Amino acid sequence: MNEQSIQQVLIRISPTPNPYAWKFILDRPVLMQGKATFSEESECGSHVMAKDLLQLQGVTQVHFFSNVITITHAPEVPFDTLSDLVSAVIQRDMPIHNPNITAEDEKQKKREGLSPELRQIEDILDHTVRPGLQGDGGDIEIIKYEHPQLYVYYQGACGTCPSATEGTLMAIEGILKDEFNPEIVVVPIN
Repeated sequence: MNEQSIQQVLIRISPTPNPYAWKFILDRPVLMQGKATFSEESECGSHVMAKDLLQLQGVTQVHFFSNVITITHAPEVPFDTLSDLVSAVIQRDMPIHNPNITAEDEKQKKREGLSPELRQIEDILDHTVRPGLQGDGGDIEIIKYEHPQLYVYYQGACGTCPSATEGTLMAIEGILKDEFNPEIVVVPIN
């Protein structure tokens, strides 16, 4: 355990475009590589903090990326009530949290077996769409491509954001039409 992990975690809370998702920006890394999204305790594996956050009443999803934890909550749970609880879990669990839990770059490993078309789409999303989504506490995952339909899954704050299914989706589709295939249709799945 290093000195930084013993000190109180400095947390800045920031809204996202999703009214039910908030970013908790920490003064230290949550993940050194990749990203991780959890919607059920069974998905957490050795991520104790993710499991503990999902146990809070009203938390529906936890997204780890770099030094950010994005918490998505049920609409009926006021965020003011939840923010102190989330901060307390982060303070309690951070000293035992391992940001190196993803030793391999999962993105690269996952992409090795992709078709050239899917690799090209991933590259386009990496340099156009993902920086904005990740800046808002979310991300997008490609599920499959069946010409001309590309099935995607929104993660983190994007998962339940009203603009993700409208404006953001149209922007993603427009970019992919310009840079990949003018016939592509992007279909979000839950």
